[in-house]
Order: sequence, then structure tokens, then C-alpha cells
Amino acid sequence: MFPSTCAVCVSLLLPAAVLAQYNLVKEYSGETFFDGWSFYGNRDNLTNGNVNFLDDTDAFHNNLAFVNDAGNAIMKVDNSSTLKFNQNRNSIRISSSDQFTVGSVWVADILHVPYGCSVWGAFWSSAPAWPLGGEIDTFEAVNQDARGHMGLHTNPGCTHSSNAVQSSTLINSTDCSIQANSNQGCIITNPDPASYGEAFAKAGGGVYVTEFAIDGISIWFFNRTDLPSSLQGNVSSIDTSTLGIPVANWPADDCSVNEFFQPQELVFDITLCGDYAGAASVFYQTCTGVCYNDWVLGDPSNYDTAYFEVSYVRVYGQPGELTVIQPSGGPRSAEVRSFGTLMLALGSLFAMFWTL
Repeated sequence: MFPSTCAVCVSLLLPAAVLAQYNLVKEYSGETFFDGWSFYGNRDNLTNGNVNFLDDTDAFHNNLAFVNDAGNAIMKVDNSSTLKFNQNRNSIRISSSDQFTVGSVWVADILHVPYGCSVWGAFWSSAPAWPLGGEIDTFEAVNQDARGHMGLHTNPGCTHSSNAVQSSTLINSTDCSIQANSNQGCIITNPDPASYGEAFAKAGGGVYVTEFAIDGISIWFFNRTDLPSSLQGNVSSIDTSTLGIPVANWPADDCSVNEFFQPQELVFDITLCGDYAGAASVFYQTCTGVCYNDWVLGDPSNYDTAYFEVSYVRVYGQPGELTVIQPSGGPRSAEVRSFGTLMLALGSLFAMFWTL
């Protein structure tokens, strides 16, 4: 980080006051859902999963990313190919081209999440220069977990507060540091029994709301039958103070959002096995056999349920504040771009005085 300029750069991105009212600034839905997302287009060299993340051309051609007849976005694992040893299965990882600043809310209406042995699916966000700038996991689950999880991953110093106001009492871990507990993060389990797997699908899915605010980070989950009226329909604004107590909450008193987080890009991905789902201590809790040999190389129908079905993702920002950042020249954080701009300006100023 650049200590002489970070405070200036970050302050430009922070809201002047903490508000609960947010207005719609971005929507991903319908036939244009995939506009504004980048497909990874590489093997999973991020979490060591046994998948190839396809680029957009191959993803659409192979029908692993498409919009169905209901107008919902589908992102799925290949469930038709028989693989040979040392081959990986094709899958999807997309990240939003835009980044969203502190003082924003993203709402995701999801009808189906990927599940099954060896499956590791997530809807999350991250600053481009991970782990600098933090990570927020809105939904994550593996294998045959009973429920979904929520969590943060940061540089050392951020913890889950004992003063957190949240509905879940299932606190898996409290240290958010990537250096603690093999990068477990500070994880909260969603207590709703229909927050993952077949139960989630049978219930018609649900809606996730993530508030990325200067006073803390909060995540709500609503089943289809519990969805508040303020989130129903094509709402152009939301007031998070009307949503009740969040499922998970990380107040800024023990995890300064200003210090540990930068503008976030949204991510959907599905990998197989890898550092989490394939770890023996995790895999054998709910599955049998060998993760790669018996599942990835096994019957491709193992992955009939390994897909996301998403109605929409909407991003809301506080009135009058910067919310959407459109990176230019590659995936650089707003802070780094601001620092570069500042250095250029200072250089020009120095040159001007030098010639006087």
C-alpha cells in the first residue's frame, strides 16, 4: 500500500454519511445478463480445482453459460463429457467488469445453487489485487453441506466482533485473516435449512442482500416465502433498515471497512475438489470415495445439479455518491489507479517548477 496517499484515495470513495437508503445503479438480468462480466478462460489456478474455466466464446458455444426460456442466467459444470485421467471438467467463473465502492448494496435473486459431492460453488466479491482490499463471500458451500456459509477474507487484523448484531448463532470462525486457520476466514453458517442444495432448489431459491457499508458489512438471506415487500418486483431503491436483522454482520469496530476493503468486483464460480471441497477433512464429512477419481472422472451426471440459476443481480448506491468504478487498462484497484494519477500530477508539477 501507499501510506502517503491511501487515506486521500480511499476518502474519495467513501460516503459522507452512513445511510440506509440506496438507489439502483446497475442491473444484470434477462438476455443481457452476461454483458459486463469477464469469463476467466483458464484452468483453476486460483483454488487448485479440477476444472477449466471457459472463456466467453467456449462457454456460450458449449452451453455452459446461457439465458434460459424463463429469462434466467444459467452457469453450469459440464455434465455430459466422459473424461480421461489428468483431464479437468469444464466450468464457469465470471467476474463483473465494474467494481463497486464502499456505500453499496448488491441483491442477488438465485433460484438454484450448485451442489453435490466434489462441487464448490460461490457468489462472492473481491478487490482485484486479492487479498489486498478484501473478499466478501455472500454464498458459499461445498459437497453435501447441510447449509450455506457467509464470510470475509482479509489481511491480518480483521475479526468478527462479539458485538455483531445478526440472527445466526452458528459462528464457525472469527479471525478473517488469510494467514489464520489455512485461510478459513471468519465464517458464519446460514441457519436456514433451505440455504443450500436440494432444499434450496425445492424452496424456489431465495434472495441475498449484501450491504458493503463504512460502518460494517451485513448479509441477509430471504427464502421465497419470506421475501419482504420492499424487495419484490423491479424496485429502484431499497432501505436496508427495513430488512430486519441480517443473518451475518461484521461491524467496523473489529474490522475497519476503510482499512481492510477496497472497491469490489462480483464473482460467480463453480470449481470441483480443490483446496476446500477436496480437502480430506472437508470432503469426507459428507462424501465418500476419492474426490477426483470417483467424481470428476466419474459419471458426468454427477453434475446434473452443479449449476447456478440467477434471475438478477442488482447493485444499489447511496444518492450522490460514487458507486460504480469502470477500470481501464486492466483490473487495477481504484486506489492504485488514483495513486498513479496523483503521481503523474505531481510529476508534471515538479517538472513545471524545475523549468522555472
